[in-house]
Amino acid sequence: MKPAPMNDRTRYGMVIDLDRCTGCGACMVACAVENNVPPATEDATERTGINWMRVCRVHDTSASDGPSAFVPVMCQHCGTHTPCVGVCPQNAVEVDPRTGIVAQIPVRCLGCRYCMAACPYHARSFNWWDPEWPAEITATLNPDVSTRTRGVVEKCSFCSHRLLTARANQAALGESGEPEYAPACVEACPSHAIAFGNLADESTEVARGAKEPSAFRLLERLGTDPKVYYRPERPWVRAAAEGRPSEEGSTHHG
Repeated sequence: MKPAPMNDRTRYGMVIDLDRCTGCGACMVACAVENNVPPATEDATERTGINWMRVCRVHDTSASDGPSAFVPVMCQHCGTHTPCVGVCPQNAVEVDPRTGIVAQIPVRCLGCRYCMAACPYHARSFNWWDPEWPAEITATLNPDVSTRTRGVVEKCSFCSHRLLTARANQAALGESGEPEYAPACVEACPSHAIAFGNLADESTEVARGAKEPSAFRLLERLGTDPKVYYRPERPWVRAAAEGRPSEEGSTHHG
């Protein structure tokens, strides 16, 4: 099934400045708290834990003590070709034609994990256990985000529940059009490395950043048209993030 055509006026996306990212992990913590991602069980591993956002460390190995950089990776919210949409037998994955956000609908998910196999960014997590939180944390769960059950897949939603709230506030003021809002990771970043907004609006910071010569997208050659852009001024950082040797020497993922 092909995704619906994108609205030309609104296409939410991100630009992440890799030269500003310090790898502190504040974005990951904010994402988990905002979206009711449960703490990992004792048996969880890197493969079986739930992570909507990962901060990957890459190295420049052209020198023995080469520098490191950090690359935040989440669902890239693909556009023109969205691999996870076409393989889902339950229509549990949808591309919103109004915003371009790729939505995961847990109540439709049967847990086949076809979407996980199709995603080239490894940006999805499967619930192997029933979610549990310490009693003192349960009362602080975000009421705007439904908790998921064992046996379903979940992923980054660009905090679309915040968009719904922004729409409601805008409607109360009698305003029209898609509102501005910010996902939790954007607000939490202490170095302001993540910009979010309408890629289709040339006046926005993200639209300008996406057109910078240094901007690139992960696995762009696959034609998935991701809406997350990365900007490093250091050529080796882009080479490392793309998993290829840099001109100065070979690189590898940490």
